[in-house]
Amino acid sequence: MAHAVKGSGSRGEGDPVRVFVLSSPGELARAAAGRLWGIAKEMPEGRTVHIALSGGETPRRAYGTLAADPYRARFPWGRVRFWQVDERFVPPGDPRSNRRMIEETLLSRAPVPEEGFRGVDTALPGPDEAAREYEAVLRRAFPDAPGGIPRFDAVVLGVGKDGHTASLFPGSGALSSARELVGTSTGGDPPVSRVTMTLSLLNAASRIVFLVQGGGKARVLHDVIAAARDPALRSPALPASLVAPRRGSALFLADAEAARLLPPEWRTAG
Repeated sequence: MAHAVKGSGSRGEGDPVRVFVLSSPGELARAAAGRLWGIAKEMPEGRTVHIALSGGETPRRAYGTLAADPYRARFPWGRVRFWQVDERFVPPGDPRSNRRMIEETLLSRAPVPEEGFRGVDTALPGPDEAAREYEAVLRRAFPDAPGGIPRFDAVVLGVGKDGHTASLFPGSGALSSARELVGTSTGGDPPVSRVTMTLSLLNAASRIVFLVQGGGKARVLHDVIAAARDPALRSPALPASLVAPRRGSALFLADAEAARLLPPEWRTAG
């Protein structure tokens, strides 16, 4: 049965950060799909819902789950607009392309209308041009955004072992971007040029949904959540710790291996 993740512990919907620990990667994917379904269905009829999607192996399974029943039959596809959080500057058909992954797992399997997805155009001459074009598309889609910064209903993010999120890597100039909604960076192994939403845009979101899987991310997850609980610990050396929605909330969904270093009191009951 489709269900949205809810909590009944000391940290509620209005708290700045909540942490749910799932028993397995499969349960994590189902919880993520359920959460996105819950966010979309709670919006008033006739209102467009804007959701930004990250790439990566953990989101891949979540998107595939969302595109399958029971979520496929219940999700309000016609009034949801999906966006890309970030993209490697590679051809659309490249195996490293986040857009290709989103198309394979979600767009080609669910009844997403043609206008239901907006992504980074890597056919442009370079990442700078792609970033400018993507920002222009965003601004046209949100012409009345307060302060000129669109407010997404949900943003799906991951956390890398080095603490990066989106394509915001330690030391990236995009971390200090105050005006731009979209910037460029270089990172990964091997490093590749990327286009990414900036902190200005991410931190305007109503909800941030972090998906974290695997024991190799246990230490970085601990440090990111510690910083979410204590802002004094936020650091450009740990970019994911700088994601702190100004008027929204952050939700962490982690499997048991990734969460093995988290003390019980940090976990949301439910």
